[in-house]
Amino acid sequence: MEQNTQHVIRAVRADEWEKVRELRLDALRDPDASLAFLDTYEQAAAKSDEFWQERAAGAAEGVHVAQIIAEAPDGQWNGSVSVFIEDRGSTDFLQQVVDTEQAHVVGVFVRPGQRGSGLTDALFEAALEWVWTREEPVLGRARLFVHEKNERAAGFYRRFGFRPSGLVIPKPDEPSAKEHEYVFLRPGRAS
Repeated sequence: MEQNTQHVIRAVRADEWEKVRELRLDALRDPDASLAFLDTYEQAAAKSDEFWQERAAGAAEGVHVAQIIAEAPDGQWNGSVSVFIEDRGSTDFLQQVVDTEQAHVVGVFVRPGQRGSGLTDALFEAALEWVWTREEPVLGRARLFVHEKNERAAGFYRRFGFRPSGLVIPKPDEPSAKEHEYVFLRPGRAS
């Protein structure tokens, strides 16, 4: 557990599915949600309680996915980032075979009033700590995708240490828009 700006940075627990849903719905109401997320508020709001319970339980197990949240002293969740493992030989969301074990960062959201406070840094530090401390498989890189028009997010990722890989893809739900892959190599790894 890590403290930042009076927030506790920690993994979700299985019984917190209602807060997982609430934060996701709040994220999808953000004006930039269409640049950052592949689903809409309406799609997420229509999902069953069972879906959210399974999502929270999977993240709480911390085996193939982790969701890290920033909890304020009053209990409000002010941010979240999720990470899942892409195993070598599996098929990713692009329907491409993954050629190396890697982490994939998704679902990044910090409430507007907390942006610029260091909270995003703390969430990413905790997420990458989870990635690098895994025993099996040992991961050498983390990746994420950022919309071509989401310069605020791209600027944060570059400042944090992610670098563009050169891979540019059509946004899955909007083929005329492009997303850029950014990667973060495990410390001490050159390639």
